[in-house]
Amino acid sequence: MGFLGRLRTAFTKGERPGLTADAPGLVVVAECFDDAEAASTALTRSGDFRAPDPAVLRHHLSLPVARVAEAAAVVGQDGYTLRELGAGEAGFVLVVAARGQVVSALECSRERSRMVSLASRLGGDARGWDVLQPG
Repeated sequence: MGFLGRLRTAFTKGERPGLTADAPGLVVVAECFDDAEAASTALTRSGDFRAPDPAVLRHHLSLPVARVAEAAAVVGQDGYTLRELGAGEAGFVLVVAARGQVVSALECSRERSRMVSLASRLGGDARGWDVLQPG
């Protein structure tokens, strides 16, 4: 992330914890793949989620193969990394957009909305999200 990106992060969302999706020992502690379920319900349902601790928020997306690079560029502006998980339906690929942050129900809802919008603009679909924390 360049200087302007770090500056924007510092003033808009606060410093993000150093936890990354590649950190060893991460386990899924909460998830939501139901559009009708509130983030607060999903986080509360999980007995393992530790609200004040740093976490990795991952959004699972199905995108057209031809639009993955564009998606990576867009989410990269906000500190997300995009990784391919494998082939989806014909012409689509399953990906996750992940970044380390302090997770709250409000942040999950806000970011889920952004990912739904992005996936829709690119002709894809946002499948859901999950939260990883050290086990």
